[in-house]
Amino acid sequence: MADSKPVFSLDGDPMAAEALLRDVFGIVVDEVIRKGTSASEKVCEWKEPEELKQLLDLELRSQGEASEQILARCREVIRYSVKTCHPHFFNQLFSGLDPHALAGRIVTESLNTSQYTYEIAPVFVLMEEEVLKKLRALVGWSSGDGVFCPGGSISNMYAVNLARYQRYPDCKQRGLRALPPLALFTSKECHYSIKKGAAFLGLGTDSVRVVKTDERGKMIPEDLERLISLAEAEGAVPFLVSATSGTTVLGAFDPLEAIADVCQRHGLWLHVDAAWGGSVLLSQTHRHLLDGIQRADSVAWNPHKLLTAGLQCSALLLRDTSNLLKRCHGSQASYLFQQDKFYDVALDTGDKVVQCGRRVDCLKLWLMWKAQGGQGLERRVNQAFALAWYLVEELKKREGFELVMEPEFVNVCFWFVPPSLRGKKESPDYGERLSKVAPVLKERMVKEGSMMIGYQPHGTRGNFFRMVVANPALTRADMDFLLDELERLGQDL
Repeated sequence: MADSKPVFSLDGDPMAAEALLRDVFGIVVDEVIRKGTSASEKVCEWKEPEELKQLLDLELRSQGEASEQILARCREVIRYSVKTCHPHFFNQLFSGLDPHALAGRIVTESLNTSQYTYEIAPVFVLMEEEVLKKLRALVGWSSGDGVFCPGGSISNMYAVNLARYQRYPDCKQRGLRALPPLALFTSKECHYSIKKGAAFLGLGTDSVRVVKTDERGKMIPEDLERLISLAEAEGAVPFLVSATSGTTVLGAFDPLEAIADVCQRHGLWLHVDAAWGGSVLLSQTHRHLLDGIQRADSVAWNPHKLLTAGLQCSALLLRDTSNLLKRCHGSQASYLFQQDKFYDVALDTGDKVVQCGRRVDCLKLWLMWKAQGGQGLERRVNQAFALAWYLVEELKKREGFELVMEPEFVNVCFWFVPPSLRGKKESPDYGERLSKVAPVLKERMVKEGSMMIGYQPHGTRGNFFRMVVANPALTRADMDFLLDELERLGQDL
């Protein structure tokens, strides 16, 4: 049976395998890199789910297919996927394509190694530490620890787990039995992963005390102080505050200095979720938005967002130098982390994390940084701010566009008011009718494939667009296109 092979298998035929991969890379260059970054092409080729299932022929069968059919399937997958590197993809907090970061991703995918021991990932173990060291220095720490995580949500969960372990190390062995009722604090504008993390870690969502925010979406330190005292009065033990630098919708930056003062008074772990806003630290012009971040105990930062490092690239940075990560998560698996190896076993970093297998996420950022330099990445951040402000000024000049608020980051939140609603703000059903506009325009733009912008309600505000200016390839012409296209799509509403 060992000699029997599928009809079209390339096993044992390296020349055929190489030919296939060259063809696939050619398709990627043509369809993703060349066409996928062209403003003259569609952002997406929208199909309804049942039609898409038929077009893709998703069924897995017992017999293999010929290379020609596989190549055709690769083209189909790309054709019907959203082109997140397209200059008119504004839907998420990540967009664009950095060729050096992509080169790094291709290399790591090809090497297919796991970031847990120096034994099988010698280059990447050393590289990860160097990259994390650089990120920590930008935060303002001369020492510390860290790890790349599978997304900012997991980075935030790690921070909660580490803070809990530091306060109650017995919980690693005894579990929740070792804990009193705990309380953690975050703003109502926080990322949803904070509550998800509390649930996942067994703390429960009730342990999350939600702090009020001001009109710009920033945490109010006085309300944080009030809630800490209230939690203590109710018999709970406060242990962590999660501040946000760059909230998901409004792009708000919490006042870190004042929050750090509160944490210092009460002996609480300060975590800063800077998954979105952390890259502003590269800009001498704008890094004041994160003043006080050096006082944090942990920071989550996603270079795959504003820096365009490519999914996924999410760092958890720690000020701790006591090997807290390994003490909290280590299990000393003897088949992997042998202590009698022929090299320094401190280089085996895999026991710091909850995962066993862990993909390499440092190379794409390292290679991009090598190519761009810190100055090049700073220009990228500054350019995003400049284009966001250009968009705001152009938006103000046009009838039918209304800002939710003046942005301080690259999230530009606004309503498009269609002709039928202009001048009718005093009508009793104005808010309800305006809230229906964004979903209609979103459907039209996606089905035409012209662009993608996210929308959402927020508190008492009805649906508005959240435009994200992050793609380093964007120009003023793309900002003008956005406004023109909304006017075109909404002229009959």
